[in-house]
Order: sequence, then C-alpha cells, then structure tokens
Amino acid sequence: MSKIEKKVAIVTGASRGIGREVALRLAKDGFAVVVNFAGSASKADEVVRLIESAGGKALAVQGDVSDSASMEALFDKTQDQFGHVDVVVHSAGVMALSKIADQDLTAFDKVINTNLRGTFIVLGLAAKRVNAGGRIVTFSTSVIAKSFPGYGAYIASKAGAEGLMHVLANELRGRNIAVNAVAPGPVATELFLADKTQEEIERLSKVPPLERLGQPEDIANLVSFLAGPEGGWVNGQVIRSNGGFA
Repeated sequence: MSKIEKKVAIVTGASRGIGREVALRLAKDGFAVVVNFAGSASKADEVVRLIESAGGKALAVQGDVSDSASMEALFDKTQDQFGHVDVVVHSAGVMALSKIADQDLTAFDKVINTNLRGTFIVLGLAAKRVNAGGRIVTFSTSVIAKSFPGYGAYIASKAGAEGLMHVLANELRGRNIAVNAVAPGPVATELFLADKTQEEIERLSKVPPLERLGQPEDIANLVSFLAGPEGGWVNGQVIRSNGGFA
C-alpha cells in the first residue's frame, strides 16, 4: 500500500497510557501512525517497533504540545514522511492535584499550559492540516461530573478542552471533518495511578456500576470507532467512556 493510499494518524502523548494503546489500535486498523512524545524517546521507539513488527508504518516525533513551533514541526514531519494527515488524536495531558484554596499556581499553570493551551494549539493545527473527510479527537474527563476536591485545575482544563472541541466542530462546517472528545472515567494508567494509595484505587474502581477500572484498550476501541469509517456521523460530541462512572 502506498503512502497516498494509507491513511495517516497523529497521536499526541502516544508513548504511554491511553495514547500508546490508541496508537497501537490505529496501526492495527491500517493507519500509518505518528507517535508524538514529550520526553520518553525509548517508550516512543518501543511503540514504533511494535507497530513495525506487525507490518505497520510508524514514526516517533518529539514535541511539547504547549509549544506552537514544536507542534508545527510535528505536522510538518508527518506530511514530509507520509504526505498528508487524516486523523489527529490529541491525548497528551498532565494531572496535578491541589485544592483551590492552596493557591498552588505552579501546579495550576502546568496543568492549564499542557491540557488547555496544548489542546488549543493541536486542534488549531489539525483544523488547518487534516484532509477533508478526516477526524479530530481530543480528550476530556468524566471526573468533570464528580467535582472531586483537588481536581479544580484539571477539571477546568478539560472543561475548556470540551468547549474548544464544540467550537471547532462548528468552525469546520463544509469540510466534512468530524471533531469529538472522549471523556474516560478511571483508567488504569500511570497518570491515574500516580500518587494514589491502594485503598483509593480500590475505592475508585468500585464507583462505576461495572465495578472495575477501565483499561487503555477500552478507550482505544472508542477512538478506533470515531476515527474509522463507521464514526463519521458522530460530530461535536463528548463521549463519556467510563463504565457508568458518571
């Protein structure tokens, strides 16, 4: 299959967690995948090796989603290597918990810079670079509905990301590009498990009626649908894949 025939997907934050599984799933679906990563080159290279060993095509590209020039370079390298961009999945994100009254502006700025500014940059570039008929998927969180103490900055960043998604879906009228957001519940990733006690993890795993933590593969399956031929009529939606968490 030539590079013109093969569809191409960029996945940000694809070296670990949900992004990693999304990259692997889209490669399985037949996409050439650009594996964006911020700091872990070895993990990104591992994803590329797994894709290539299964007969797929992949490229690892480092880049900070909050840096516009870095993301411009990501899209440029994608087009240089594969000729076009059909799907962008923006899964890169950070979580830093602190109560609003603590006024931890360092943590707040870190979360907003990556999760909201990064979304603004990546979605804006995707809007300019994705082919007609393509798909853009960003990430929110089901914790928005819970309003847990300590999640203020994180929830603010993801609520903003949802807003950007809705607006972009309208701004792309006439180009046949579907724009959606996936809002996972508790998923067993490094990001979720970090700084939590085993008791907290067990408690949160029992909150969904299905009484388990989600797995990265659960979320990747949904992204696969949205990016695939059967997901084209879903547009401007926040899909809460959470086992009934909220």
